[in-house]
Amino acid sequence: MRGLIYSCLISFLTHYSLAANAQALDIENPRDPWEGLNRKVFVFNDNADHYVLAPVARGYRAVTPDPVETGIRNVFSNLLEITTIANDLLQLEFAQAGADTGRFLINSTVGLLGIFDVASKVGLEKHDQDFGLTLASWGLGSGPYVVLPLVGPSTLRDSAGIVVDSASSDYMNELEHVPTRNQVKALQIVNVRAGLLKAEELVSGDRYVFIRDAYLQRRDAAAGVEPQDDGFGDEDFESFDDWD
Repeated sequence: MRGLIYSCLISFLTHYSLAANAQALDIENPRDPWEGLNRKVFVFNDNADHYVLAPVARGYRAVTPDPVETGIRNVFSNLLEITTIANDLLQLEFAQAGADTGRFLINSTVGLLGIFDVASKVGLEKHDQDFGLTLASWGLGSGPYVVLPLVGPSTLRDSAGIVVDSASSDYMNELEHVPTRNQVKALQIVNVRAGLLKAEELVSGDRYVFIRDAYLQRRDAAAGVEPQDDGFGDEDFESFDDWD
């Protein structure tokens, strides 16, 4: 099943590129040459979120105490530390890899499998890494902006990163009981979406443009790319940190 998902993503990106290049578009943003198709996928995602995911997330937030919701989010975040450590090593950031390993060990033991973020309290702050940023550190540009079905904003480089990170760190597939595995995955998705409910209040004007620019600015900052003056301040995007 996982292989089928990766194949579908690669196939989608290939056909997406061919279809987009076949269109004569007036390009307003050189980083978004496929805006016409991107907007169509964005509308599909927005409708799926509006009618399915967002209502479920609101219900989840209504019945889940804040400490429990935070603990669940911390557990999933702790599992992602393994991906961060692997990409630290691929970027030859050995000191950071050591710090992130220490963070993972502390939260997995003293923090009770990551429920409590003890590491941050002792000075080991969370540090996000992924294969998209590893490719950036190797000199690969972001490529065109793309909106992936049911995934959201990305770029060609980051889409490749999603495939690699997912293939190498899908620890939930170790759960042999399929219904339990699916329930855990669903819980992770809903928990992340619930954490973004407050961020909706920040979105104004053209939602597509706002989300695109927020995503690109955040990824550029993470990759160490010099920011361009787009009229937004960093504080406008702080609530979007759960996108990755």
